[in-house]
Amino acid sequence: MRQRILTLGLILVARTLFAQEALTLDSTVPGHTGNSITAPVSGNAWIDLRQNAKPGAVQNAPDWVEAVTFIPAGTQADAAAPSVFRIRLARPGGRASVLFFRLFFNDQTAARPAIVAWDESGSQLLRSGPLGTGIDLESSESVMIPMHGITTIDVEVPGEGNSVRGAYLEWMSSSEMVHASGVGSQDAVPQPFAATLPLHAPAQDAEEFGTVTASLSADLIRIGSTSSHAATFEFGLESQPLLALITFEIAGPRIDSPPEVIANGENVGPASLVMPGLADPGYRGEMHAIVSQMQFQYTGWLRAQKIVPVSALRTGTNNITIINGPNAAGAVIRATQIQLKYLWDKADYILKPDR
Repeated sequence: MRQRILTLGLILVARTLFAQEALTLDSTVPGHTGNSITAPVSGNAWIDLRQNAKPGAVQNAPDWVEAVTFIPAGTQADAAAPSVFRIRLARPGGRASVLFFRLFFNDQTAARPAIVAWDESGSQLLRSGPLGTGIDLESSESVMIPMHGITTIDVEVPGEGNSVRGAYLEWMSSSEMVHASGVGSQDAVPQPFAATLPLHAPAQDAEEFGTVTASLSADLIRIGSTSSHAATFEFGLESQPLLALITFEIAGPRIDSPPEVIANGENVGPASLVMPGLADPGYRGEMHAIVSQMQFQYTGWLRAQKIVPVSALRTGTNNITIINGPNAAGAVIRATQIQLKYLWDKADYILKPDR
């Protein structure tokens, strides 16, 4: 049975988020002449949920974003009730039936947000579990919401709600999809701006086409830019591989100072970050007093990879250390794994004579 818990009292205390009005892209702001760049027709929206906007500030939104309101925790009858960001939506035309909802927030253990979906009558249709993992970094999490009958989406946040920064919404079309059998159907759904599929640590070592894939750690591990805040993994090799690849995901990296990999005491250089398109709202700029150029941190999870020279590895016990870049703050890594490539009976290689 659907639980009817949205009351008139909640609506009465709702106030527009610091007087920010949701304007359609066709709206004209007095005194604003616009520019020569025409925004493309799009089924996406960035909604700024920061609470430091000036009174009377406005933000543009497509016409299917009907209203954005904020209900502070202290104004509700239940003293334990969270703060609520309420987004009222109208479903656009066409084949759009699923909403991609990505929330940007400071991932604090005591303030993990949740997403709740309601219908027009005030019945709760869907509720996510707490988002994030409590890594205490600026991050983001995404959910797919089937919008059949849903008119309102709430973001519930324990406390004052200051940990929430914004939300990116995009309408998704539903169709039959073909994907590799080794990839879960949920992981195979392409997400806006994403350059890779989610990375998972293998449950056990696996071999395919002469390549061994092994997990070094599936855990969340915090790293810093000093040796005392590095993550070290130990593994054994029965024979020397032809090629070795370290792969992991990192939250909150500074994109110009990626983590570095050390193999058996030898620094083999920085890892390569697989970057999404620059339109991704996950990029967050930082300005420092003595630096003229803006620096960027990615507020989400990115895949990182590093080819390890086989000369740095040895038969027997090996150590791989991951340390953050020299100018980067703290970050968190997960799903750390290694791939080792060996000769096999169908290996493809050529012999090139010396000249």
